Amino acid sequence: MTDTQGHPAPTSGSLCLVTGATGYIGGRLVPELLKAGHRVRCLARTPAKLRDHPWAGQAETVRGDVTDAASLAPAMEGVDVAYYLVHALGTGRDFEETDRRAARTFAEQARAAGVRRIVYLGGLTPSAVPDHALSPHLRSRAEVGRILLDSGVPTTVLRAAVIIGSGSASFEMLRYLTERLPVMVTPSWVRTRIQPIAVRDVLRYLVGSAGMPDHVSRAFDIGGPEVLTYLDMMRRYAAVDGLPKRLIFPVPVLTPRLSSHWVGLVTPVPRSIARPLAESLKYEVVCDEHDIADWVPDPPGTPISFDTALSLALQKVRDAQVVTRWSSASVPGAPSDPLPTDPDWAGGSLYTDVRERTVDAPPQALWRVVEGIGGENGWYSFPLAWAVRGRLDRLVGGVGLRRGRRDAALLRIGDSLDFWRVEEIERGRLLRLRAEMRLPGLAWLEMYAEQDDEGRTRYRQRALFHPRGLAGHVYWWSVSPFHSFVFGGMARNIARTAEAADAPPPPAQPAGSAAAAAAAGPTPGAQT
Repeated sequence: MTDTQGHPAPTSGSLCLVTGATGYIGGRLVPELLKAGHRVRCLARTPAKLRDHPWAGQAETVRGDVTDAASLAPAMEGVDVAYYLVHALGTGRDFEETDRRAARTFAEQARAAGVRRIVYLGGLTPSAVPDHALSPHLRSRAEVGRILLDSGVPTTVLRAAVIIGSGSASFEMLRYLTERLPVMVTPSWVRTRIQPIAVRDVLRYLVGSAGMPDHVSRAFDIGGPEVLTYLDMMRRYAAVDGLPKRLIFPVPVLTPRLSSHWVGLVTPVPRSIARPLAESLKYEVVCDEHDIADWVPDPPGTPISFDTALSLALQKVRDAQVVTRWSSASVPGAPSDPLPTDPDWAGGSLYTDVRERTVDAPPQALWRVVEGIGGENGWYSFPLAWAVRGRLDRLVGGVGLRRGRRDAALLRIGDSLDFWRVEEIERGRLLRLRAEMRLPGLAWLEMYAEQDDEGRTRYRQRALFHPRGLAGHVYWWSVSPFHSFVFGGMARNIARTAEAADAPPPPAQPAGSAAAAAAAGPTPGAQT
């Protein structure tokens, strides 16, 4: 079977292995593959993080890691197309070696399992710049592409520059810089030419690559229809969002390192992600070809224009329909030890802070407050203390408080929530958060909405801290005097908010009564 241009049509029903399914692109690719008729198997170090995705019941999930050949071998069994959507950025100074080892392991296991095709999403690199002169981030992405192409398995390497979509790190960086700074002194890289691409087009190319014939094994540049500078992008964003014209003054003195601090100060993107993004923006990244259209033809209206991509992304943000965010993937180096109450916990010191309150509201009302915590709603106690803790975390390279929430009302396992991550959720009863701020130990926060033996609603809150070394013990005892304000106030205010939300509205006053007139306020034209 062939398409209208005589090329083989994409094979529906193929078994696709998706790595990085907990991340920004992977979490969006899975439903697109399912929609195209493919079968999907997701590889995840923690499969439970995929449990609450809308497509979870339609895809197979297996536990594994791309650096672990023993777990990859069974995951590759029967796979037709293997998507490589992971990288070790931010795991430390040796992340290039980690990326190299993971790519080789993946390539070897794909070849041994007889996988028909590997598909990899990498970064667009400038053709005139030698690899050794590239930023470590771009250099590593390019090397991973070469390793996969040399695997002996037909491989598609898609090379993209800035991806524009609701929740992408590039979009969030552009959005916050433009919205928060009507006047900007910016790095000189805002004049660098870039060819951004809409996330919808990236996903279309990824899905379409599954049907490429075996003799096609190469890299493809993918981009939108326009070449812009970052300066153009900020001005176009302001126009699309209806903001006044921004005044932008580029200066040459802001190095990539200083730029990353500047980005981290203004946006929720932490320095560990902002720095490689800023370093990459030093280079002109423009597509040299559009050969991908020979194998994945562009329907009318695609590739999507920059303004349209912005409008689509902004609408998703406003409608609270952001499917995945840049923070969907776990923070590199974040704790993965078991909860201290788990049966296989090794023991050791454990500090706890437990608060309980009776709530004059049904459990459902209490749960709505619990699940809505964080982000714009805050943490229900001592806002200054939370803000200071978030700023301190950003100063030491942590994620801080500004990651916010993916959805204003609903949480799912794996969601980032300010400087926490949802580790477990039993809807209507339990929310367990794992701390991802920089700490000398491991920390969790649990919130329960329960009923006691007498049918009363009880709110139970438990903070746990497992210290690492002397610094961990010192940390706990230094902050414990504030717990009555932070954790005590939090429990008290959550209970009050649930009670207020469940309280009946005040009775309506008869028309013409003095009470009704007072409630209505002054009449038009009255003196105030």
